[in-house]
Amino acid sequence: MSQNEFVIGDIVTAFNKTGKYIGEITADRGQAYLVKVLAVLKHPKQGDLHNPNQVDVDFFHERKALAFREQTNVPKNMVRPYNDDIPPYQDSLQLAVNAIKQELESKDTPFSKKSLEAIQELEKEYFK
Repeated sequence: MSQNEFVIGDIVTAFNKTGKYIGEITADRGQAYLVKVLAVLKHPKQGDLHNPNQVDVDFFHERKALAFREQTNVPKNMVRPYNDDIPPYQDSLQLAVNAIKQELESKDTPFSKKSLEAIQELEKEYFK
């Protein structure tokens, strides 16, 4: 089995846009795997993906982490094996949010401030 060949049921890490997740492969779609999200490793960055680190854009996107058990297509080259314990989704989301907040708070830029505002709004939804 080559590095990027997996079978249904394998537990993997998967990159989706700017987020990173632990998930289970539920289907092989040729060029991509369908991955069911089990935990969050890295929260997606906020803002316009086509204009990174910019605040003066048409629409500053508030990017949510994929939800528990949400399924997403991930290109095969963005999937890696995962062999560790799988943390509870909500705990992993909290850790990922804390990490991105810490990163944003360490930078005094308009982009960081706007991203931090977006993350704080998402926290209200995530942790009701």
